Amino acid sequence: MNKTVPAGAAILLDFIRETEVGRKDRASYDVIYANRQNRLKQPLTTMRFGDVVEAQKSWSKSHGSSAAGAYQFMRATLIGLAKEISSIEASDLFTPDLQDRLGFHLVKRRGYQAFVAGELSLVEFGKRLAQEWASLPVLAATRGNDQEVKRGQSYYAGDSLNKALVKPEKVEAVLREVLAVARRPVEPEVSIAPVTQAEAAPAASRPASKRKAVSRSGRFWTWLLTAGGSVVTALKELNLVTLDWRVQLAILTVIVGFAVYAISSMPVVRQALGLK
Repeated sequence: MNKTVPAGAAILLDFIRETEVGRKDRASYDVIYANRQNRLKQPLTTMRFGDVVEAQKSWSKSHGSSAAGAYQFMRATLIGLAKEISSIEASDLFTPDLQDRLGFHLVKRRGYQAFVAGELSLVEFGKRLAQEWASLPVLAATRGNDQEVKRGQSYYAGDSLNKALVKPEKVEAVLREVLAVARRPVEPEVSIAPVTQAEAAPAASRPASKRKAVSRSGRFWTWLLTAGGSVVTALKELNLVTLDWRVQLAILTVIVGFAVYAISSMPVVRQALGLK
C-alpha cells in the first residue's frame, strides 16, 4: 500500500481490491476485467498510464469492459482522475503505488473524509462506494442506476452485467473498522536527544588515568620516613640498639624494602596510604 494512504483508507482499499478482483496480493494490480490479463503484451503494472488508457479503448469490445487494475478503473474514470490530479503524467508507470493513490482519490471523492469526520452516515457512504464499485452492495433499499434495489444488491443491479459480490454485513463491519482506525489518536513521537561521541564511546576505550609513580609521591616519602623513625624507636624499646650498626641497618633495609614492595604491588596498601 502506498505510504501516503492513511491507515483507515488502506483497510478500505484492501477490502475493495479483494472484492473487485478476488485477491489483494501484488498480482491483484495486474488484473483486467474477466481476468484476461494474460492476453496483454506486457503486465499492466509495467505499462505507462497513457498507454493503459489508450489500450482500454478496445477492451470493452474484446473483453466486455475496460476495467483495469486492482480497483478496476474504467477508462472514463482514469481520464477523469488525470484531469483532477495534476501530478499524473501520461508517462507514469501504472504501478501498484500509483494505483493506490488513484484508489484513495476515488474514496475521497465519494466522501471518505466526511465519513471519518462523522458528517456522512455509514449507510450513505456505503451507497456512494457502491456507486463507484459495482461489486459492493447498497446497505439500504434505494433507487439504483436502473431500478429500485434492495439492501445487499449492487447499485447497478438489473443491467445484466453487474452484481454484488459481498454481503452488506461485511461491508458494515469493514466500515466500522475503518472508522475506529481513522479516529484513533495519533501518539506523539518521542524525541530522543542525540548521543554525543563522548557518551557513545565505550568505557573501555577511554584512556586510563596515569598512576602516579610511588617513588614520586610526597605522601610515600612522608610515610617512609615516619615508618623508619618508628622502626628505630622500636629497636630502642627492645634494647636492640646495642646491636652492631650494620645489623641495625640491615634490619631497617629489609623493613623498608618490604614496605616498598607492598606499596608497589598491593592496591589495598596504596589505597590505605591515599596513593593512586
